[in-house]
Amino acid sequence: MPRPLAPLASPDDTEAQFYEALQQGDIDKLMAVWADDEDVVCIHPGGPRLVGLSAIRAQFAALFAHGSIQAQPERVRRMHAHDSAVHSVIEQVRVMTEDGPRSVLVVATNVYVKTALGWRMVCHHASPGSPHEPTEAGEAPTTLH
Repeated sequence: MPRPLAPLASPDDTEAQFYEALQQGDIDKLMAVWADDEDVVCIHPGGPRLVGLSAIRAQFAALFAHGSIQAQPERVRRMHAHDSAVHSVIEQVRVMTEDGPRSVLVVATNVYVKTALGWRMVCHHASPGSPHEPTEAGEAPTTLH
């Protein structure tokens, strides 16, 4: 599997390359963010669980056959611990409909691990978002700084 030209020094670098590859429709750049592990997992909205690099590559290649994917991550929530990181993102995705282009919201979780080759993705799980602007529910902070 091709490796990126620049080292992926952080989960944020890996995430940036993932979304750049989607927007460019670049399968080699996209696959370079994934860990070399046959247990990697990808789930597209409404799709099956894809396990392993071959299944993930085949699905993205099929998607790219129709053009690039204009997905922009927003409102990233980051949880980092030692050699792993979990990012929860709202993706703004431009899709073409019969009425022309429109944006849809996708809720995604991206999981990264630190490897000998830098930070790599081990899971991308995307689900359809709300048809309306999603709000984040949570507890109000109990401590003021």
